[in-house]
Amino acid sequence: MNKLKILLPMLVLGLGVGGYFGLASLEQPPQQKPPETKLVQVSVLENHFQPMTLTVSSYGIVSAKYETELVAQVGGEITFLSPQFIRGGFVKKGDVLAKIDPSDYEVDLIQAQANLAAAKAALVQEVAYGKVAKEQWSDIKSKLPTELSLRKPQLAQEQAKLKSAEASLKQAQRNLDRTVIRAPYDALIASRSIGPGGYAAPGEVLGNLLSTEQGEVRLPLAQQEFKYLVNQGIGADVILTSGNSLFQGKIVRNESVIDNNSRMAYLVAEIKDPYAQQSANSILPFGSYVSAEIEGIHAGEVSVLPRHLVTDGQVAVLTPERTLAYRQVEVLRYNAGEAVISSGLEQGDKVINSALDYAMPGMKLDWVDDPEKPVIEHEGLVAPANDDALARESATENAAKEG
Repeated sequence: MNKLKILLPMLVLGLGVGGYFGLASLEQPPQQKPPETKLVQVSVLENHFQPMTLTVSSYGIVSAKYETELVAQVGGEITFLSPQFIRGGFVKKGDVLAKIDPSDYEVDLIQAQANLAAAKAALVQEVAYGKVAKEQWSDIKSKLPTELSLRKPQLAQEQAKLKSAEASLKQAQRNLDRTVIRAPYDALIASRSIGPGGYAAPGEVLGNLLSTEQGEVRLPLAQQEFKYLVNQGIGADVILTSGNSLFQGKIVRNESVIDNNSRMAYLVAEIKDPYAQQSANSILPFGSYVSAEIEGIHAGEVSVLPRHLVTDGQVAVLTPERTLAYRQVEVLRYNAGEAVISSGLEQGDKVINSALDYAMPGMKLDWVDDPEKPVIEHEGLVAPANDDALARESATENAAKEG
């Protein structure tokens, strides 16, 4: 009995250990899943060439090409003022703006006319005296006559008096004409400093005129911008924008001086008749702020990409094998968030438009919108297979359902 009590527990323990190892030997090891390789997903932009003419942007203030101070050339009382001779008034070339009392100048003109008539009469008389003297000396054979004897100095004096009288007449006529103040060109009246009944002294400013035949805009440019212009921009067309209105201009000159403060050079654009369309509500008033686009060189066939896609002169592209590659490109110009590329890319290249971390040339990529990507069915929905792991997961689920 004592032996049985000892052997029975040992037998049970032995059977348990044997059963454990037997069952362990029959159990199959868990199936190892192959390691999943998840590709980086990217979106792309397809490169297309396009013709482009470069432009250079600038800005400026519209001003008159000519500005004139209207000055009285003779003095007198103001007897007439034109209704248009007022701040903001428009006048045409030759319009009468004001008149000065002409009475004194009319008297001067009459006196000058009388002096001229007297000088002419004196000259005729002196010519006759000279003829008489010459005839008298023709009978004298003993000696030659002198110029004084022939009255030549007296004749020259009368001729000089005649010229002086003619000049005085012209001056008197000019002074009389100057009593009428006329517009020198088509103009906008910027200011007027006289009134009816006032006295205008010679040299006094009567008003200020701005020519409306042409307007000008000084356009500042950085030195590096001139390489995009033909002939330093002279003769180039300019589109000026003020509010919602567009105006056509042309570059007429380069000031050829760099400003000491801004370090900018200035081109000058001319606008013909900025006040021509007053009734059309599209005038370009002097003092308007405008933005300008100056026509530049023709760049040919170029690529235009977002500026952030160019790094250190390189662009990341997706190769036909769905791998990453870098293309060295020549950037013609950076402009308003865009890069204008003149060489380095081919037509149809797929430029990567996604951020890549730890990107290495040759690495495999997954194109999000790849038209050749296989399509799988997943729980009744049709979706593109973004990677191999998703395809395997779908296949496993379908097999479990069929089992």
